[in-house]
Formats: sequence, C-alpha cells, structure tokens
Amino acid sequence: MKRRMLNGWLGLSPLLASPPALAQPKGPCHVAWVSMDKADSSSPVFAAFRNGMAALGYTEGRNLTVDAWWADGSVPRLEQMRDDILRRKPDVIVTQGGVALGPMRHASVTVPVVFSMSADPVDAGIVVSYAHPGGNVTGITLFAAEMAGKRLAFVREVLPGARRVAVIANPLHPGAQRELKSARDAAATLGLTLSYFPTPSSTELDAALADLVKARAEAVLVFSDGFALANADRLAAFSLQHRIPVVAGWTPFAQRGCLLAYGPQFVDVYRRLATYVDRIHRGARAGDLPIEQPTKIELVLNLKTAKALGLAMPQALLLRADEVIQ
Repeated sequence: MKRRMLNGWLGLSPLLASPPALAQPKGPCHVAWVSMDKADSSSPVFAAFRNGMAALGYTEGRNLTVDAWWADGSVPRLEQMRDDILRRKPDVIVTQGGVALGPMRHASVTVPVVFSMSADPVDAGIVVSYAHPGGNVTGITLFAAEMAGKRLAFVREVLPGARRVAVIANPLHPGAQRELKSARDAAATLGLTLSYFPTPSSTELDAALADLVKARAEAVLVFSDGFALANADRLAAFSLQHRIPVVAGWTPFAQRGCLLAYGPQFVDVYRRLATYVDRIHRGARAGDLPIEQPTKIELVLNLKTAKALGLAMPQALLLRADEVIQ
C-alpha cells in the first residue's frame, strides 16, 4: 500500500537551487556505472539512475552510453576491473555505495567520480567538506545522524511500554559514533535505555545477537550500512525467532522482514545522481559540486512481521506510512 512520499530536508541541498548557467554538453556522455552487486540490469537503483538521465534529455544509444561494471561482492575483482574501466575512457564514473568508491579513488583515476554512500564522507576522509568536496569526487550521502532519534521515537510508538533497546552498529563505519551519540541523546529524552553492541564482522554480529537476548532487549535499532544490509535476512530471522522487533534506516530492511524502516528513498537518491553527471558533462568540476543529503524520506512498515510478533501497529502510524507491507 503506497502513500504520499514524506518530504523532509535533512540538510542543505544546493543542487536543488538554481545553479549557474552551464555550457551545452559537448558530444555524447559516456558513464561507467560501478557496483559491488551481482550483475543485474534490472536493479531498481540502476534503473533510477538511467531514468534520471533520460529525464535530463539523455537517450542511450544516441547521446548517452552507460557501461555497467559489477564486482559480484569482490573488492579485488573491482580493483582488477579498474584498468579496463579507465581504458573505456568514461566521462564520469558513478559508484553505487562506498565500497565501490574505494578502488575508484586510486591515484590513476582522474576521471570525475559521482558516488552514493552510507558513511559520512568527511569522517571517511573522502572529501574536504560537504560544501566544497575538492578533488574529483562528489555525490550524495545517506548518512544523517539525527535520524536515529526519529527511529527510536517510532519504537516508542509501537512499543509504548518498552525500556531496553539494543543498538547494533559497525564501529568502523565513518560517522557511527556521532550517530550513536544522537541515539543516546534521543533515548534519554524518550525514557529508553540503550545497550550498544559493536558489530564490525559476522562473528561479532552472531555474538551480539546472543548477548542482546541475554540482556532482555525489547527492540533492536540497526545503524544502516552495507554490512548490515547484507545481513538483513539474518536480522529478520532473528527477530521472528526471539520476538524482538528490528528497526532500521533503509527500505530493504523492512522488505526483507524487519519491522520498520525510516530513511532515504533509494530510488530518488539514484535518480538525483544523474543531476551531478549532467552538470559535470556540461563543464562543472566534481570537486565544486556540494555533497547532497536525501530530501525524500519514507516510512515503511512490515505488517506481516508485526502480526508474527504479536504487535498491533498504531493506526496513526499506519496512516503516516509511505508503504505498508502486508
């Protein structure tokens, strides 16, 4: 059940303002799409990027070429493909996720790079600042530390009597400590007690899940990143087995069986990347284009999971949801 998209400003979005006039593009645009995923031409985010390019007047086969490079989860494979990517002489490289960006920051890569990533790009040392990234990279970050408090507020709505919430997060993820501070501040206001379980690997995740059961956690807040998303099915299975709701920041978590997700709309993020490519193709320098944060936020509830956990979703929350998974 789809509902009207919630629009929220997580920060300044300079690219949405009237940009200075840019030159007309010189010839066709050649883009290299780089992803850590398995080859999937029907990928929703890949399709969103291509649709964004089409909306800006680019037609594949006429004035646009998009070469897709899929690493199938292997960083060494992506590093091996880097020379092949550069030999194709793309005008712009677009990377899906921070892991895919890593090999593209090699000294040999002088091509402009447009990224999406879950981490804070300043904390990660990728850019100098949001306003002036510098170098040859720019893009959109999904990171917004303040959103942790919003997700805890939803926990309070669904479980008004809950007090103990476990936080699962990768401590190596740039920005994670600021997100944890935001969550702790919000928890104090909401009357919740947080227990922090750092999970930088699968081994630590298994231990954390066992420990939070012993700690009698009544809900789990997951800080979203690539590692957590790769374990979304594991988290959803754990939730059902132990009847502990799991709340996260990206829609795929809810789609895979977690109770609730509140965060950026992925399709819009990847559609917006096309704006960066267009501006670079028209003469803008990547390092001069400010880093953007998502402006469209969605609340997705998994009603099937709620029923399995014996939870009754508040009607007010159902009415505010952008999507309810039956």
